[in-house]
Amino acid sequence: MLLLNSQAKTYQEDPYVQQKRWTILVILNLFVFMSTLDSSIVNIALPEISKYLHLPIAKTEWVVSSYLIAICTLILFFGKLGDMFGKIKIFKIGTVIFLIGSLLCGFSTSLSWLVLFRIVQALGASMTMANSQGIVTDIFPAHERGKALGLVGTFVSLGAIAGPSLGGLLVSAFGWNYIFWVNVPIGLIAIAFAWRILPKDLTFLHVKFDIAGSLLFSISVISLFSGLLLGQQVGYSDIRILSAFALALICFIVFLRVESQKSEPMLHLSLFKNPLFSLSILVGFLVFVANFCFNIIAPFYTQDILHLSPLSAGFLLMLFPITMAIVAPLSGALSDKIGQELLTFIGLLVMVLAQFGLATLHDGSSITFVGVLVAMLGLGSGLFQSPNNSLVMSTAPRSMLGVVGSVNSLVRNVGMVVGISVATTTLFGVMSAKAGYRVTGLIPNRPDIFLDGMHVVFIGSASICLVCAFLTGWRLLKSRVSRDREILR
Repeated sequence: MLLLNSQAKTYQEDPYVQQKRWTILVILNLFVFMSTLDSSIVNIALPEISKYLHLPIAKTEWVVSSYLIAICTLILFFGKLGDMFGKIKIFKIGTVIFLIGSLLCGFSTSLSWLVLFRIVQALGASMTMANSQGIVTDIFPAHERGKALGLVGTFVSLGAIAGPSLGGLLVSAFGWNYIFWVNVPIGLIAIAFAWRILPKDLTFLHVKFDIAGSLLFSISVISLFSGLLLGQQVGYSDIRILSAFALALICFIVFLRVESQKSEPMLHLSLFKNPLFSLSILVGFLVFVANFCFNIIAPFYTQDILHLSPLSAGFLLMLFPITMAIVAPLSGALSDKIGQELLTFIGLLVMVLAQFGLATLHDGSSITFVGVLVAMLGLGSGLFQSPNNSLVMSTAPRSMLGVVGSVNSLVRNVGMVVGISVATTTLFGVMSAKAGYRVTGLIPNRPDIFLDGMHVVFIGSASICLVCAFLTGWRLLKSRVSRDREILR
């Protein structure tokens, strides 16, 4: 049952909230950006962290993956909690926890401590990610919602993609610790504004919390991703890895069964009966898989194959977020006028061309050509993300905005983890086949073996984008046919 507080009005009827709505959006987007940034900014610092902690790259991947796994495990929980106890309240608490985790990460002196504090970070990040889109949908009127949600999607994608470039600049100038500490001063300023400007929660969903569903989902996610990541080190035929996959599958099947029988589940499976929602979620997931294949490979290609410094590599990879920052707001505004389907289709076609171009790179490729491909990837992502984000959230009833927002954030983060796993498993698998023995890192003086693996990874990510373009084109064609039939009637 959905209840309103004593004021009995919506945010759209509140003059103060409407006057401050764009300021509120900036505050929300700052934390959306930082929490998503921290899923990718570590990638370019992995070589430095590996040297500092005296670990192979395969082990330091846990610094990235632990953060993403924790978010995927917790995000539906906090989305439901936001609907029950107030999305703004949960968001505020999350901002504080995220900053504490960021501060502690920079002081870590071992892999164990760093992974632990990354999980603390993820706890706060999942609280903000799960509820930010629901808050925006609640506050903005319908005629501005596409633009506002588009900007949220822009900052999500910017955070995910800007990591390698911004991280390269910070590592070169200050050291790896500052990729975490940079959040603290920005976050403190944002918190000061957030606690003063964000309004009180108006809506609360008075239902029992789905403990069984939450536990089953958590076990399923942790088992799946632990199996994917550990399998890279011990092999996927290992009985422990196969057991982890089996446990993940069993728990997920039981989770779906439990959720389908509950009157107030953690995840309303009825949402997926809407084909527009389901297809937009699926394509959004696949795009993040493809982009994270680029994100995990690009730092090693630019630094170890092209022999660029972290600073130079950071500037080169910065072309992705810069291009996206310019294109995505325009795409979000344009989607309110001409519709979202066409823009998502065009964006995916551009991404297909860019990914196939990346599959042709070698140790003698010009920096200019690499820069053009990186910028094209940013252009395609900018055209795609904002309209697709708007499509997902436009399907949500008001009482489930927190859940839908958390599902949207969940699939993005799952896409990141899967992208990392697909890229590294494919890369090291091809490298191992070429080398004749098991490879879990770069081989000195053998760039050709790395390039062989990289080419297969990018052909795979290009194929993923091609599938997405086909699905989106099919949706666009069906939409056009339906409109033409309505006109004829």
